Amino acid sequence: MASSDPERKTPKIYLLPNLMTAGNLACGFWAIVKIFEGMRDPDGGTNPYYIAIASILGACLFDSLDGRIARIKGQESLFGREFDSIADIVSFGLAPALLVMDIVLRDFDARLGWTIAFIYLLCGGMRLARFNCLAAMNPGSSSKDFVGFPIPAAAGLIASLTVFIFWLNEGEREIGMWKYFLLVLMLVLSGLMLSECSYPSFKKLDWRAQGSLFWVFSAGLIVILAVLYWEVVPACLFMAYLTYGLIRPWISRSWRKEIESAGTDEGDVDVEAPESDEIEEDVSSEPGEAKPIPQG
Repeated sequence: MASSDPERKTPKIYLLPNLMTAGNLACGFWAIVKIFEGMRDPDGGTNPYYIAIASILGACLFDSLDGRIARIKGQESLFGREFDSIADIVSFGLAPALLVMDIVLRDFDARLGWTIAFIYLLCGGMRLARFNCLAAMNPGSSSKDFVGFPIPAAAGLIASLTVFIFWLNEGEREIGMWKYFLLVLMLVLSGLMLSECSYPSFKKLDWRAQGSLFWVFSAGLIVILAVLYWEVVPACLFMAYLTYGLIRPWISRSWRKEIESAGTDEGDVDVEAPESDEIEEDVSSEPGEAKPIPQG
C-alpha cells in the first residue's frame, strides 16, 4: 500500500551492489552456523572451522565488490551504506568473535573468553558507527583513507591466521601456545579499529584502473601464490596491511603514492587527504563515503 504521507521518501535500492552485500551477509551467517556446529562437537575435527573461515574470507571478497560496483555504476546510496554496516557486524564482528572464543579462548576461564570476544565485537560495532557518522558529517570528503583499522581486514587477519595455525599444527584443533598470541591479537585489533591510524582504502583499484607491467605481474603472482599456498599467503597479506598502516607515517610521500596507487596512471592519489573510513567501501563513496554515499 502506498504511503499517504506526501513528504515521505523511500530510499534508493540498487540491485547489484546490494546483492553483493547480501552475499557478504550470507557468508557471515554460514560461518556462524559452522562455528556452532564445531561447538556442539568439541572432540570433532577442524573441518567446520575451515568452512567458517572460508566463509569469512568470502565475505571479505563480497564486501570489496559492493562498494566498487556501486561507485563504477554510480549507484551509491544511504540504504547501501547502512545495509553494508549491518552485514559487516555479522560477518566481520560476530563471526570472528565466536571463532576465536571457541577455538582460542575455550581453554581460558569462560568469563575471560567471553570478555575478550565481546571487546572485539564492541570495538568493531563502534568503528562501523563512527564510519557512518564521518560519512554523514563530511559528505564532500575526497579522502582515500580509512580512520582506524578496517573491520573486514581485522576479520580477514583473524581468519587467515587461524588457518595458518591449523596448518602448523597439522590440522589439530588444539593450538597450544598460539592461543596466547591470538588473545593478544584480538585486543590489539580492537584498539586499532578505534584508533586514529590512517589506512589506505585502495579505491583506485577497480576494473577501470590501469597499471604498469610490473604491477600487473605482481598482482598476478600474488593471486597465484595465494591459491597455491592458501594456508600461508593470505595471513601474510593481511599482516602486511596491518603493519603498513603502523609504519605509514614514516614512509616518504613518493613511496606511499607508488604503493597506494598500485602503479595506476589515473592521476595522483590523495594520500594526504582527510581520512574517512572503511575497507568495505560500498556506499556512496561508500566506505569512503563522500559524494554519493558509500555502501558501508
